[in-house]
Amino acid sequence: MDALLELLQQDARLSTAQLAERLGRPETEVAALVADLEEKRAILGYHAVVDPERAGQRHVSALIEVKLTPERDGGFDRLAQRIARFGQVRGCWLMSGGYDLAVLVEGEDLREVARFVSERLSTLDGVLSTATHFQLKVYKQSGFVAGESHADERLAVSP
Repeated sequence: MDALLELLQQDARLSTAQLAERLGRPETEVAALVADLEEKRAILGYHAVVDPERAGQRHVSALIEVKLTPERDGGFDRLAQRIARFGQVRGCWLMSGGYDLAVLVEGEDLREVARFVSERLSTLDGVLSTATHFQLKVYKQSGFVAGESHADERLAVSP
C-alpha cells in the first residue's frame, strides 16, 4: 500500500493500468485498493502542483504562527478544526516549539490576508497571538522544484 501511495503522490494522473504495471499487481486489485483508500479518506484528494510564477498567479500566501490556549477536554483539536474550516486556510498543522499551530493562508493580496488575521483568526476565543510570514518566492513545493526547466542540461558532445 505504501508503494501505491508513493506512486500516486509522485503522479496522480497515472491510470490504474499504469499503477498495476509498476506495482506488479492485477489492475482490479489496484483499483480496489485505491477505492478503499479513498473511502477511508486515507487519500483526501488529488491536485496539480503549480508554479505560481509561471502560471501567472498573483495571489498571496502566508504562514501564520498561532499560539493557543488549550481547552480542558479537547486540547487544541476543536479550535484547530475550526480554524482549518475557513476558506482562506490551505493547511493547518499542530506544531512543536514556540507556537502551537502553523496555518497556511491564501488571499488575493496582502490586505485580504491581513484582514483575515485581524478580523477572523485573532478574534477567536483561545487564540493568544499570531505572527504572519508572507511567502516571497517558491523554490520547492510538494516535492517539485519550481522554476526548473525540463530541457536536457547536458553539454553537447562535439566530434
